Amino acid sequence: MTSRPGPELLELIGEAAFVRLAEAFGGTRLYVPQRFAADSEIVKAIGIEAAGRLSQRLAPDVIKVPLARDLRARHYRAAGRSNARIASALGITERAVEKLFQRMDDPPVKASQFSLFD
Repeated sequence: MTSRPGPELLELIGEAAFVRLAEAFGGTRLYVPQRFAADSEIVKAIGIEAAGRLSQRLAPDVIKVPLARDLRARHYRAAGRSNARIASALGITERAVEKLFQRMDDPPVKASQFSLFD
């Protein structure tokens, strides 16, 4: 069985682990075993605690790991990354990053931008 959309994974393992999962395995199907070896690629990517939650709730199953570009872009912007660095991390162009943020209802603000109304 192949299952588990992004929002459920995000809730299950948390944003930071979800971003690392998408970075490592985004766009692929991933088998979730009942027990992870300490040197498992999944454990290396998301940590033993998140891998444990994943296994406890979903094993044995195959999950579709989303690319999660919108969430990853927000996460990277919050960390202070520029559009160029975000584009590189997502495998898209800087213009695509700009468009991605323009489509968002509540786009993240660059660290160097200040609101006049705060």
